[in-house]
Amino acid sequence: MTPETLKYALIMLAAGVGVPVLAALNAQLGGRIASPAVAGAAMFLIACVAALLVAAVAGEARALTQLPLQPRYLFLAGLLIAFYLLSISWVAPRFGVGNAVMFVLLGQIIAISVIDHFGLFGARIRPLDLTRLAGIGFMALGVVLAQRPTL
Repeated sequence: MTPETLKYALIMLAAGVGVPVLAALNAQLGGRIASPAVAGAAMFLIACVAALLVAAVAGEARALTQLPLQPRYLFLAGLLIAFYLLSISWVAPRFGVGNAVMFVLLGQIIAISVIDHFGLFGARIRPLDLTRLAGIGFMALGVVLAQRPTL
């Protein structure tokens, strides 16, 4: 593994650690104020300000002028993240943060396999083979085993 690959892996590992923390924090905020939607809006407002600050510091604020020129379907990503945040904020207190995130992970594994297999959204094609199918199967089995009540 090259130092650059290791750097990317560690960044994404940290992002992965953030997902259940985000889910737990936003679910708790939504519960305290009795509105997962308002809690989600607050999170998105903070995220928007943070992203704009990073863009300004990185000298990328001029990229804002390019947004209206982009294909509209690319902005569906905003709806997907809103769906994720609102659903995890509502489901996690009822189903458990761990349970909710495990199913999110399973959905991610399935989705990335389909995206890679067909090269959707400009992704590099990586055919779905028996090894990857086995990995998805093991992930699904892990979700099922993790859901079993303790004896």
